[in-house]
Amino acid sequence: MPNELKPFFEPSGIILVGASREEDKPGHVIFKILLENYEKGVLRVPIYPVNPNADSILGHKVYKSIKDVPSGADLAIIVVPAKIVPAVVRELGEQGVKAAVIISSGFSEIGRVDLEEELVREARSKGVRILGPNCVGIYSPWSGLDTIFLPYTKKLKDGREILSAPRPTRGHVALISQSGAVGTAALDYMHGEGIGLSYFFSIGNKADIDELELIRELGEDDKTRVILLYVESIKRGREFVDTAEKVSLKKPIVAMKAGRTQAGKRAAASHTASLAGSDEIYEAAFRRSGVIRAQDIEELFDFAKVFASQPPPRGPRVGIVTDGGGAGVMATDMAEMLGLQVPELKLEARLKLEELKKNGIIPEFAQISNPVDLTGSASSEMFVEATRILLESSEVDMVAILALHQVPGIPDPVELAKELSRLTKEYSKPVVAVDTGWSEAAILERKEFDKNGIPAYPTPERAVKALWALYKYGEFLKSKNSLERYIESFLGGKYKN
Repeated sequence: MPNELKPFFEPSGIILVGASREEDKPGHVIFKILLENYEKGVLRVPIYPVNPNADSILGHKVYKSIKDVPSGADLAIIVVPAKIVPAVVRELGEQGVKAAVIISSGFSEIGRVDLEEELVREARSKGVRILGPNCVGIYSPWSGLDTIFLPYTKKLKDGREILSAPRPTRGHVALISQSGAVGTAALDYMHGEGIGLSYFFSIGNKADIDELELIRELGEDDKTRVILLYVESIKRGREFVDTAEKVSLKKPIVAMKAGRTQAGKRAAASHTASLAGSDEIYEAAFRRSGVIRAQDIEELFDFAKVFASQPPPRGPRVGIVTDGGGAGVMATDMAEMLGLQVPELKLEARLKLEELKKNGIIPEFAQISNPVDLTGSASSEMFVEATRILLESSEVDMVAILALHQVPGIPDPVELAKELSRLTKEYSKPVVAVDTGWSEAAILERKEFDKNGIPAYPTPERAVKALWALYKYGEFLKSKNSLERYIESFLGGKYKN
């Protein structure tokens, strides 16, 4: 990693320019959160608040100017009025601080292109790399760096304190967002879905650092397995394609590109001064570089879950096992609509399933052509044995387990998820799971699957779309003669074929 970008990932000390005594100000919220992370031992570097009009904030010494701050800090967070930001950056550079997150807005996004150009000139003349302006900055549960000015909780009029802006726990999914609001909403979603984060970067107007540089660095980051993008425009198109293609050979990139319609492009232009070009051009660029495109937030994180825990399949054939015939039909329809295949089982898998019928292990009236419908008489043992046959079959490349918890033969859906998770770890085929509904049983079963590395979804369609994303990524790797190398690296050589 270039030394100039290292402070954004692993700072040695943090200067907060614009720390505030007023609780509702971003400069106060950021300082309070950083202090809390420091006291918890998550953030392990000193924090230096700067405010010429304060002696102390939250019981901690405040420095009157950047010049008064002890040497050693290499990252600044700037939360001051836009008009003085260039001067602040100049002073930081003169003091040897070469990295800054600029939270302040009021630049090109409101037509102040001149002020943003002045900011860039000052930064470049002093060797300061900047993230932003007009962003919420960085969050990493690994380093404890958190520049998001949204408090974790809010207090209602009736006195209740509720979780308002939760942060995801440690994990292996990185998120780069051009929009701060979309980014923080996405973090809330990740927290709710139990998806762990490595790094979050809000790039705002990207006057200096953009998604291209961050993708390059995250491609080398050991904590990151999947890179997610929310973008409204990409300035360096050809460089993006070249970089994304190289990184995609090592880890998947999933992008949600907004501004697809004329009205959307207009909205993007007024939001972060983005020039959103033809959507067809972006589509072609993503396809060429192996970037998987998500159409909405739900797909973005559904794909993230599957990429973080499952290898790509070697082909397009899906094996489905279910205890609900209708769910099997929905999964089949979605697979066929997306260009996947749900082949009729005719070879050894069919014979093995017939044998299970003869021995009374699965019902005599079970449908075994694919989907394998165990019917409402399904039990945990039936699911395990039928899934094992699909995993061993040469006729399917990936498996969807639709284990609807409502049937009486599955008294403990959490235990079923544990058993199936143990089984699938012996094989290299990707597996997804489904349990429909939002009852406590459904939520607990899905959480158990997720916890054990099988991404679980509340509808058959979402699960199959996730398999499709894996397949498309596998096809890209195959076109570059890299599929087997990627699968071997992902699985660590510990699993059967």
